[in-house]
Amino acid sequence: MTRNFFYALPQLREAARQLSKDHQLPVEARARLVLSVADAAAGELAAGRPVALSTARESGSHSDAPVLAVTLEALRACQPLDITNLPLPAVATGPHCAIWRVPLPCAQAQGPDPDLDTNTGTDSGQLTPAEAQALNEELRAALARADVLAAEHRRLKHELAETNGGVLALYVQLEERDEQLRRAHGQVLRDLEDALRPQPMDIDGLELAVHYAPAEANAPTGGDLYDWFALPDGTLHITIVDALGHGVRSTRSALNVTHAVRTLALEGHPLQSILERTHEILMPFDPDLMATVLLARIDPRTGKVQLANGSHPPALLVRTDGTSEYLHLRGRGIGFPLPGSEELLDTEIAPDDVLILYTDGLTESRRDPVEGELRLVAAARELAGSPLAELPGALAAQMHTVMLHPDDTLALVIRRTHAAP
Repeated sequence: MTRNFFYALPQLREAARQLSKDHQLPVEARARLVLSVADAAAGELAAGRPVALSTARESGSHSDAPVLAVTLEALRACQPLDITNLPLPAVATGPHCAIWRVPLPCAQAQGPDPDLDTNTGTDSGQLTPAEAQALNEELRAALARADVLAAEHRRLKHELAETNGGVLALYVQLEERDEQLRRAHGQVLRDLEDALRPQPMDIDGLELAVHYAPAEANAPTGGDLYDWFALPDGTLHITIVDALGHGVRSTRSALNVTHAVRTLALEGHPLQSILERTHEILMPFDPDLMATVLLARIDPRTGKVQLANGSHPPALLVRTDGTSEYLHLRGRGIGFPLPGSEELLDTEIAPDDVLILYTDGLTESRRDPVEGELRLVAAARELAGSPLAELPGALAAQMHTVMLHPDDTLALVIRRTHAAP
């Protein structure tokens, strides 16, 4: 710790400037310290009373840098030192004593250079009173400008923070609005899809239920479609279509297929020829159309079933005795080379038997059709006794416990009942 006595303001000012230089304080901190020491001591020195200036290094905490403590003492003061409104705030340690604590730069954390001249009591290089006054005025003007800039910087930071907060809030509002629009768009599409999908029919001797789920909740249109209607002889006709692609275009393609099949079936065309004739009708209008199709005819009075297949996954029959079988048929779909079903498959379902027609989204969620077919058999046997209205959705939920390959999914279930006499 060093301590020196001063009787004149120029020597005190020069000493404060020199010790600031010795400890390599930043220019702004140096100017504030020199002005503050001079302002605090000016009254005492003008009255002819000496002051003492001492310096010491104080260690900071484990995370803080050391500080330079500069202490000013009024040795014969008649009143407390005035340390208000100083460029560098000071702390009063007594009525006649003030201390400034200035953080040391990193280069000075281990102490000042021992080769530096720390003799603060020399008179060399003193400024004349006029020069000192001019220098003080320049320093005060510079510090006032620095204070203005600092205040402006704080104001701009505050405004920027408010602006950023407003922009973030706007982004949140826009995201919420986009989500609302997506939901509304999805609801419109779902309503359109529901209008295209017929409700289960009331047929004596048969129960019908269906489940459809799109690959994406907010884009419910897809190429998986079905149609069912009663033929004039009382037979139930069912069409299952899976058109290539997703979205509105695939829905339009699937809808064209179901309409063409319905027209041909009601005109009385044989079941085996319908797929080939549908291909011939639609290809000139939609040459890019590709769709797999499964056709079924069921007589509710006898339980006889006839199937035609165009590249579609086979129907699954689960019997009341616990046995099951896939009803395989060779054929090619609409838009494929040599379209049509190569043959028809005839079988019969007994009361309480369950026939499951579906699209590949039900069995290929894990990208392995063979594994999917085995899992579908196990799930169908487990759930076959469930209420039929719940059965398609329960099958889809169990098959989609793991979704590696989301796709439009359609499951249509028919159960034969004991017909009323």
